Amino acid sequence: MGMQKSIPCTLMRSGTSRGPFFLKNWLPEKTEERDALLLKVMGTSHPLQINGLGGGSTLTNKVAIVSKSTQPDCDVDYLFAQITVDSNTVDTRTNCGNMLAGVGPFAIEQGLVNAKNTETKVRVYNINTKSKTDLVVSTPDEKVIYTGDVLIDGVSDCAAPIYLNFKTMLGGITGKLFPTGQRKEKILGVDVTCIDAAQLMVLMDSHQLNLRGDEMPDELHADKALLEKIHAIRHEAAARMGLGDITDSVLPKPVLIGRTDAWNIVNSRYFTPKVCHAAHAATGAVGIAISTLMPGTLCHQDGIKIENKNHIYIAHPSGKIEVCVDYDHSLNDLECITNASMIRTARKIFEGHVFLD
Repeated sequence: MGMQKSIPCTLMRSGTSRGPFFLKNWLPEKTEERDALLLKVMGTSHPLQINGLGGGSTLTNKVAIVSKSTQPDCDVDYLFAQITVDSNTVDTRTNCGNMLAGVGPFAIEQGLVNAKNTETKVRVYNINTKSKTDLVVSTPDEKVIYTGDVLIDGVSDCAAPIYLNFKTMLGGITGKLFPTGQRKEKILGVDVTCIDAAQLMVLMDSHQLNLRGDEMPDELHADKALLEKIHAIRHEAAARMGLGDITDSVLPKPVLIGRTDAWNIVNSRYFTPKVCHAAHAATGAVGIAISTLMPGTLCHQDGIKIENKNHIYIAHPSGKIEVCVDYDHSLNDLECITNASMIRTARKIFEGHVFLD
């Protein structure tokens, strides 16, 4: 009998997601061969993924592929892959800010970035959306640490903070912040905002869908008529954004938006795209926070005073995410957002080899 084939792998909980991290050169060069390998690694041939690393949820079927950056002002390139179990596909058209958090410690531990004492900045270029993010990782004594006292909603244990500073995030997928040319429009009688900011989303008014805005995922999943309407709105929004057939794509992400009495607190129920997230996508939180500061959108409330730094809270089924958005009043309306930041954490679960047969 021959030796089992295997490749190096690091499995991490990153933000509120989980998945394997690979260096690019550990995987086949050809896209078709790489994707076939990833499907095997995650075990998508079985609904419970009994033969692989996946956990039967979109949140545990994410892959990060990291390499030395081709960009002069970045340290590493990050390609995100969403594994979709029901269609047995690999989608690299979107980004994941939760998995992005783990790119920093992984890149340092793999020798792509030299650790500094106390903390280390890792400049990341996301290949999927052509966006740039600076990560700040805790590295006392020039070593990555994962233990700490930061607790993020959606994760049960404290860990060391990882700071995400989103530098370029507007129009990364479609080339436009508002891909339809409208800041707010009606689809099937519901007010929506189609926005491409860190993530490509169609934001929908919860109240016009006869919802409170703070429903839990099980409550939403039980309403089949609601899910069908969300699905129909998503498809029409995709057509208006010029995306073509999205049957096998996770984009755009449908998001239910619930207004609150406070302009800077937004109730959000983020779909991935068929299932409501148990917490929230980091990139989705950034996009909603940006929308909150843009006049005319679904999330914006008239009469608010926009500061140089604005703390926006995205409430989700497991708690909330705080996003700090920097606003430069001297720039024009579509360029005034200069930075968005948040705190995530990560945990290394194992590193070793994953077997392929």
